[in-house]
Amino acid sequence: MSRVLSDAADETSPSGGGNAPVGSLEATLRAARDEGRKLLVPYVTGALTPHWCDVVRAVAAAGADGLEVGIPFSDPIMDGPTIQEASARALARGATPAGIVSELSGVDVEIPLAVMTYYNLVFRSGHRRFARRLVESGVAAAIVPDLPLDEVGEWARAADDAGVETVMLAAPTTADDQLEAICRRARGFVYGVGLLGVTGERDELATSARRMARRLKAVTDKPVLIGVGVSTPDQARDVCEDADGVVVGSALVRRLLEGGGPDEAAAFVGELRAGIDA
Repeated sequence: MSRVLSDAADETSPSGGGNAPVGSLEATLRAARDEGRKLLVPYVTGALTPHWCDVVRAVAAAGADGLEVGIPFSDPIMDGPTIQEASARALARGATPAGIVSELSGVDVEIPLAVMTYYNLVFRSGHRRFARRLVESGVAAAIVPDLPLDEVGEWARAADDAGVETVMLAAPTTADDQLEAICRRARGFVYGVGLLGVTGERDELATSARRMARRLKAVTDKPVLIGVGVSTPDQARDVCEDADGVVVGSALVRRLLEGGGPDEAAAFVGELRAGIDA
């Protein structure tokens, strides 16, 4: 059986790692988990509407433990139709990475924020410049899903140096030895992808979701959250039988695409909160 990795054993990844201290995202999630709370991290597409920051505030107040803000990209390979449409709308409104990150500096919420975007935007900005902008805007972490472990080193070192946590993803197809390396490199939390495919709502929770959570929990004591294909309070509660928490994106973003605003977003997040607390 694979051993559970502690922070002390956290520094042998070929992709770097160093002795970066635990950041605010991981500290917040660990503290909540240790108190027996299941973790909820919703996703909102940045700049989707003129009042998107009010959605961020409403979601934070509705029971989220952290929040993932998507920076739109024109070729989002991990995302399905809902997030793709949201990204397209935001880009049509003139959304830019710098603009979204800058607006986040004015969002005063009591939970840590993470951005999710694609490596092309990070590379074009420059690793250290991108990391510095996140810190200056109060963003704790970054998720770059198309940057695999073997290629994350340069960005992750810049992020570590700046104090930005790099959340790493693990897929159902990830081999066990690779899973351990991903967990060692992860900061903030480990993002377990619940199924093979792109983001989007599903009628049923994939059997791979809880299996993914169990595999990750067997090799790390970092918070393990499962996302992709988690769409309803019942599905969130089900996967939390094995995971520390969930990431929910498309089901929330769909409501915003259909005209919902901060109140509707908060109501849905409240339903998710009640579901995993039940």
